[in-house]
Amino acid sequence: MGDGIFIGAASGGTSPQYLSLRLANRHGLIAGATGTGKTVTVQGIIEGFSAAGVPCFVADVKGDLAGLAMPGAPQAKTHAAFAARAASIGDSGWAYADRPVQFWDLYGEQGHPVRTTISEMGPLMLSRLLGLNEIQEGVMTIAFHLADEDGLLLLDLDDLQAMLVHCAERAAELTTRYGNVSKQSIGAIQRSLMQLRSQGGDRFFGEPALDLAHFMQADDRGRGVVNILAADRLMAAPKLYATFLLWLLSELFETLPEIGDPDRPALCFFFDEAHLLFDDAPASLVDKIEQVVRLIRSKGVGVYFITQNPIDIPDSIAGQLNNRIQHKLNAFTPRDQKAVRSAAETFRANPGVDVAAAITQLQIGEALVSLLQPDGAPSPVTRTLIRAPQSRVGPLTADERRMIITTDAIGDRYDTPVDRESAEELLAAKSAEALAAAAQTKAENDMKRAEASQAQAAARAAKAAERARIAEERAAASSPWGRAMDSATRAAGSSIGRQVANEIGRQVFGGGRRKSSSGNLAGSILRGVLGGLFRG
Repeated sequence: MGDGIFIGAASGGTSPQYLSLRLANRHGLIAGATGTGKTVTVQGIIEGFSAAGVPCFVADVKGDLAGLAMPGAPQAKTHAAFAARAASIGDSGWAYADRPVQFWDLYGEQGHPVRTTISEMGPLMLSRLLGLNEIQEGVMTIAFHLADEDGLLLLDLDDLQAMLVHCAERAAELTTRYGNVSKQSIGAIQRSLMQLRSQGGDRFFGEPALDLAHFMQADDRGRGVVNILAADRLMAAPKLYATFLLWLLSELFETLPEIGDPDRPALCFFFDEAHLLFDDAPASLVDKIEQVVRLIRSKGVGVYFITQNPIDIPDSIAGQLNNRIQHKLNAFTPRDQKAVRSAAETFRANPGVDVAAAITQLQIGEALVSLLQPDGAPSPVTRTLIRAPQSRVGPLTADERRMIITTDAIGDRYDTPVDRESAEELLAAKSAEALAAAAQTKAENDMKRAEASQAQAAARAAKAAERARIAEERAAASSPWGRAMDSATRAAGSSIGRQVANEIGRQVFGGGRRKSSSGNLAGSILRGVLGGLFRG
């Protein structure tokens, strides 16, 4: 089948199964218990997509899928089994070969760092990923709106947390403008962000942000590049894992053009340990994943979930996974038995296969397969021996991984973080300016108060000195010596006054000794006036 990927066949090469490239964007599910061959199946399918020129993304939980970067080897312990399997299913073109690989790592340790900005994530998705309630989501939206209004970039978690603190400081104003903005809601959001930070979110949010075009490349031979995310540490941070995967799908959905059903997908995603996307996920988050999975098909993107138990996938999403490969399931517990029944019911019946019984009897490397046919209908379920991979089954050495990282087409463009001026720095600068202005105003007010206090003290001192002077004068006047001096002064004043008056009188009224009665009267009056002046 020239337009499909060979998945495998029944023993003897009968009933070959091909995954149609034209329908590969209708998504798929690969399920099975631990150790039944899921990883090898995923590896073979990715090899097929890459050979057809379709770039892929896969989260590598155990590190085994890194082997895609190296060809298998005859000396490998799996060689004999794989060669026998290829011969059994008639895979005459099977040969060891590698695939072009790019390694990524949210922590920047086993691959190029993967980053996005808080602004690109947006308030709605971030709120859903953090499990915020409706009120807290509203506060988050207000914080984003205020950042846009004030021209503040939200690039990393520090920016968002600084913005939330800023909102808390302006809570009264923002409540009047936009509705209730309580400090309690802001505190709850901050606690959720701290939990995300503790899982490594501070490394995921920042710059340089990922250019999705680097996920959708082909090498010089036309083979699709396989993007492998190191997810071994990420499994311990389920919230961050879900944050990254949903962001990636959402960004692709918003960025890629509508192309309907292309001849081959533009990109295929493989999400290992898919249950981590849904464990304890709020209903709003599951709804968002369902929406993205349903709509991204028209962008030419195929999504494949890999999980141990098919009932880990919510029914609303599982119903959209049309290409199915089911490895062995155990039926030891009631939940296992429920999973077996559920898986059996999802396959198109085949009279020659008892699905419920076969699921528990499959051998390693065997699977029940039902893929979309060219007319869009699922094929009847077939018990299939899965094609052996051509690349190495198992991890790379540290030196091999390092060599590929340093020689791939990405180079070092993402390896050095960039911390440009954004909300945190600008808000800190504004706060510093406000503190400096407040300090200057306080200093000026303190100086004015000091000057006023000094002026008051001087005035009080002057009044006290005046009162002291007056008191001293009064005290001096009331002493015996003062009274004697006062009497002497009055006496002297009277005597002098009489003499002056007599002299003036003589000059005015005549210089003789004998005077008229009128002259004597005038002289007396004048003497009285002058004597009073001198006594005073």
